[in-house]
Amino acid sequence: MGRRLRVEADGGSRGNPGPAGYGAVVKDAATGEVLAEVAESIGRATNNVAEYRGLVAGLRAAQAVDPEASVEVRMDSKLVVEQMSGRWQVKHADMRALAQEARSLVRPGLVDFGWIPRAQNSHADRLANEAMDAAAAGRAWQRAGASGTASPAAAAPPAAEADPDAPPTVLVLVRHGSTALTEQRRVSGRYGEDPELSDRGRAEAAAAATCWDVQDADVVVTSTLRRSQQTARIIAEALGADVVVDPQWDETDFGEWDGLTAGEVVKRWPREFAAWNDSPEAAPPGGESIATVERRVLAARDDLLRRWAGRRVVLVSHGDPLRVLLRSVLGVDGRMQRRIHVDPGSRTLLRYRADGTGEVLAVNRV
Repeated sequence: MGRRLRVEADGGSRGNPGPAGYGAVVKDAATGEVLAEVAESIGRATNNVAEYRGLVAGLRAAQAVDPEASVEVRMDSKLVVEQMSGRWQVKHADMRALAQEARSLVRPGLVDFGWIPRAQNSHADRLANEAMDAAAAGRAWQRAGASGTASPAAAAPPAAEADPDAPPTVLVLVRHGSTALTEQRRVSGRYGEDPELSDRGRAEAAAAATCWDVQDADVVVTSTLRRSQQTARIIAEALGADVVVDPQWDETDFGEWDGLTAGEVVKRWPREFAAWNDSPEAAPPGGESIATVERRVLAARDDLLRRWAGRRVVLVSHGDPLRVLLRSVLGVDGRMQRRIHVDPGSRTLLRYRADGTGEVLAVNRV
C-alpha cells in the first residue's frame, strides 16, 4: 500500500464578506507528522470562498509532498465536503470555479473527503487566523520559525555583521514556458485554469535547461502551479538537481479577470483596470494587489537567501513575482510593475552579496 497523507484545511472571513484568509496543513496520515503548512490572506472574500481556497492550497501542498500518495481531506465545512463529494450542487459562480479547480487536483480513487468538528480542525484554523492577522499588520504570513519580514530593508543583515568575503548568492530567474493561455494572451493567475505547458512551452523549458545560466545550480525552486512545476522539472532533470515547491512563488491571483484578454477586461472593468495599472494597492475584483504579491514574494526571497546562501539557485516562477524581484534590486516602486516584461522561458540573473545588496547581471535572456 502506498503512502497516505491527511490534509486539514480551513478558511475564514472577518465580516463575511470581509478580510479573509485560509490555512492548510499536510500530515502523514499514519503518524500525524506535519509535512507542510500553507496560509495566506486573500483580501476581501466570504467564508465559503476562503474555505475553498484553503482546500485548493492544501491539495497543491499534498501534491508537492508526494504526487503519488493517496489523500484524506478533512474540513469542518460541511458545504465544501458535501459539494466535493458530489452530494450537493455548487450553485454560486465563484464557488463553481473554485470547486472545478479543486477537482482538477483530485486523482480519482486516491482522494476522499470527510467532515470533522471545528475543534479537530484547530491547526488549519490557527494558520488561517495567523494569515489574516499578518495581513492586518501589513505583513505576509510566514511559517513558524521563519524570521524576517516582507520589507526589502529588513531582508538584509546590517553590513557590520556580514562577511565581506562570503560568496554571493546567484538567483537565476526563469519564467515558466508558454501555455495555450499565454499564446492567446489571456490572463492566467494563481487560482484559474492552471494550464499545462504547450509544445512551444516545453521547447522553451528545454532551451532554458541547456543554457549556461542554469549550469552548476544547486537546486531548482518553483511555484505550485502546473506550468511552473513542469518547467522546473525539465530543467532539474537536465541538471540532476532537486526541485523544491513553494506556494509563495505562485502567480498573482487575478480574481474575476482570470482567463480573459486585456481587451475583455478593459471593456468590463475600465476603471478598475486603469487603477490596477496605476496603483500597486489596487486589485482585480476578487484578486490580489501587487502590494500583496510583493509582501509574500519578498518574504519568500528572504527565506531563499538564508537557506541557500552562497549558492546558485534556479527559481522558476511567473511574470509578477519575477518583476517584483527585479524591481526590488533596482529600487523602483510598484507603479513600475507593468513596465517590466519577462518572456516565457527567459532568464534574468540577480546576484546578492552577504550584506543583502543585490545587483542585476542580465535581464530577459531568451
